[in-house]
Amino acid sequence: MSIIKDFLLQLTFMLIPIFIYYTFITERVKTDKNRKVIMTMLWGLSIIACMSFPVVFGQNARLELRIIPLLLGTLYGGFMTGFFLSALIILYRLYFGFDIGFYNTVLVLMLSLPVILYFQKSFTSSKKDLRVKIAVGLSLYYCLIGITWFGTLRGFSIESLIVQIIHLIFALVVTFCFTLLIETIREIHQLRLEMQNSEKLRVIGELTSVFAHEIRNPMQATRGFLQLLNEPDLPDKKKEYIQISLEELDRANEIINDFLSFGKPSIDDNERINVCFQIQRVVNIIQSYTLNRNVEIKTEIRDNCWIYANPQKLNQSLINILKNAIESMPNGGMVWITCTPTDDGYIKIIIKDQGIGMTKKQMDMLGSPYYSLKESGTGLGMMVSFQIIRSFKGKIQVKSEKDIGTEFIILLPQIT
Repeated sequence: MSIIKDFLLQLTFMLIPIFIYYTFITERVKTDKNRKVIMTMLWGLSIIACMSFPVVFGQNARLELRIIPLLLGTLYGGFMTGFFLSALIILYRLYFGFDIGFYNTVLVLMLSLPVILYFQKSFTSSKKDLRVKIAVGLSLYYCLIGITWFGTLRGFSIESLIVQIIHLIFALVVTFCFTLLIETIREIHQLRLEMQNSEKLRVIGELTSVFAHEIRNPMQATRGFLQLLNEPDLPDKKKEYIQISLEELDRANEIINDFLSFGKPSIDDNERINVCFQIQRVVNIIQSYTLNRNVEIKTEIRDNCWIYANPQKLNQSLINILKNAIESMPNGGMVWITCTPTDDGYIKIIIKDQGIGMTKKQMDMLGSPYYSLKESGTGLGMMVSFQIIRSFKGKIQVKSEKDIGTEFIILLPQIT
């Protein structure tokens, strides 16, 4: 019973960081970098607590569940977190003495950490169920390595073998439960953010549908009178003022159209379409826009790229992204568009430019309400694009480097 109590104490040491992080940190800390630093420190404190109150048996033999904070910290935090936590384990273990246990710690980490880091990227890009399986598998691997080295350095006995088996079972169960707990909390957090955004969009839609008609009437009247005033014998300066006024009215009308895109109810009018044909059509539509800006579009499109979607909405999304790519190159350049099927059942559309690029913070904000990198932009065009792709059960990934360019990767479910 004493061993079980000690393990339950260690369980408490690991629950506290999860509670603190998801209760107080995720809502208050805005940047990923700061969140990772805090998460690393919390898992580090958990490791120190677990190692300070271990399960002691036999001749000064020690067992603790430091594998759990090390594993979860590395999988969710990445390379630097894993490296820091591993160094912390080694240094703190050295504090207890330079003995066989220290060698066992170093050897197990040397064989386990590279494997954990190898699977970290797969873990990050996987779905919930696969993440749980990866975490449990890595926990099993770590424990088996630990048992092997423990027996090699100290020798096996019935008492030590029983405790090692209890440690193995407890570690696997706790890894499964904690990974599932974290994934569930993350899902709830994501759903809450989506609900908040949906509420914002609902308010935008309601307000826009009420005021759009009343706003457009005086705008159309103003535009008509300005066109009547634009006579051939007017001074050039006045003609310029009239032209600017007309352009600003047109821009205001485009903003209203973007707002109305949110206000319209989503109608399931999707059909089986060929993405290749739609991309070529979009390129033809936007070709005149590229000529004025000294931009060239190159395409690489394969056949058999069929999806289930609304062609008009897909075109609207692609045009918005293409316009952003073109406008990000004030001195001209090249835009590449590729469309290929993937091995995992998606159609991958890549739109890549040579523009000014974005920082990590700007990429995280992309597609958010009212966020735009353009001085006169509203961010609604890009937000509409993200919303359209998600309505087709697709995904958008953005890669960018400042002053080098941006790459949009659109993944849409393929059909035959």
